[in-house]
Amino acid sequence: MNERQIIEYIVDLAGPESSADLVAGIGDDCAVVARDDRRSWLLTMDTLIESIHFDTSFHPPEKVGRKAVSVNVSDIAAMGGAPLFVLLSAAMPRGFDQEWFKAFGNGLAAACREYGCLIIGGDTVRNPDGFAFTLTVIGQIETSRVVYRHGARPGDTIWVSGELGLAAAGLHMLSSGIGADEQDFAAIREKHLNPTARVALGQALAAAGLVHAMMDLSDGLATDLAHICRQSGVAGRIIGHDLPGAATLARPARLVGADTLNWIISGGEDYELLFTADPANSAAIRRIAEKCELKVSPVGDIIEGTGVTLVRRLADGTCSEEVVAYRGYDHFRSSDGGQGGE
Repeated sequence: MNERQIIEYIVDLAGPESSADLVAGIGDDCAVVARDDRRSWLLTMDTLIESIHFDTSFHPPEKVGRKAVSVNVSDIAAMGGAPLFVLLSAAMPRGFDQEWFKAFGNGLAAACREYGCLIIGGDTVRNPDGFAFTLTVIGQIETSRVVYRHGARPGDTIWVSGELGLAAAGLHMLSSGIGADEQDFAAIREKHLNPTARVALGQALAAAGLVHAMMDLSDGLATDLAHICRQSGVAGRIIGHDLPGAATLARPARLVGADTLNWIISGGEDYELLFTADPANSAAIRRIAEKCELKVSPVGDIIEGTGVTLVRRLADGTCSEEVVAYRGYDHFRSSDGGQGGE
C-alpha cells in the first residue's frame, strides 16, 4: 500500500459516522470542528522522525524544534486559520543527549512564540530507534472563511507562494556534502532546516474570499495539486517554464547533477501555499501577497478532466505534456529515500 491508499483505507474505517460538531473530517490539511455558532477549531498533527525527517549530523536541534512547529502550523495556514495551542509527544532513546533535547525545546518554544501559540501538554515515551516528535496544533477560524481543498473550478488559475524546490535542493546538498558550506546557498539550506509557515498570507487570502481551494506544499507540487484536483473533481495543468525557483536552483543542480524541474514539482517540504482562484482576481491576490511581503506566482490552470499534467517547453520551442500526478514524496513507495514531508 502506498501513502494515498493507506489514507483511503483509514477513511473507509472511519465510515459515514458523523457528529453535529464535525464540520469537516479526514481529507484536508486540518479537521474542522465547530467551536460555537460563528467559529471553528482547526486540528492537525504531524510527526518528525530522526533519519526520515531530520538528520542530527547536520540538522541543528534548535531548528528541528522550530521545524516541528512550522510544518504543523503550515496546515493551519492552509485553511486560513490562526494557530493557538500545541501538544507535544516526544519519543527519545534511553540515555538521550539532554543538551540536544534542551536545544530542541528552545527552538520549539521560540517558534511557538513567533506564531502566537502555546504549548499546553503532551506525552513522553522511550523509543529505541532515536528521536521522534509528534505535534498536534489547534487553531481557529471563522467557519465561513475556511478554505478547503475541494473548491477548485475549471478556469481557475493555479498559484503558489515563494519559490519551489529549495528545500529538496538544500537536503540534497546537506546530505551529500556538495556545496553544503557555501554561503551563497545558505537560504537554500535554510528552506530544509527551518521552513516558515505562511500564516499571514493564508489568513489574508481566506479573509478576502478570493480563493476557491488551498493547501500547503509538503509532498511536492505534483502530488499536492493532485489532491486538490481529485477532491474537486477537476484536472490541473502545470506550465513548467512558469514555475518559480528554477533560476535559484540552476547552480546547485549543476553541482550535484540534479534536475531542477524534478526538485520543483516533486521535491516536497516547501511549506508554501498552493491555491486556485478566478483569474479575474489576479491583481487583488498580488496586492495581498505584497502586503504579506511574499511573492506569489501563477503556475498553471484548472481544467475539465482528471489528474495533473506538466507542460514542458522543448529546445526547439515546441511543448510536450506529461502526466505527473502523485510524483512527490511517499513514505511507503519503495523507490523513495531520504526525507520527505507529511
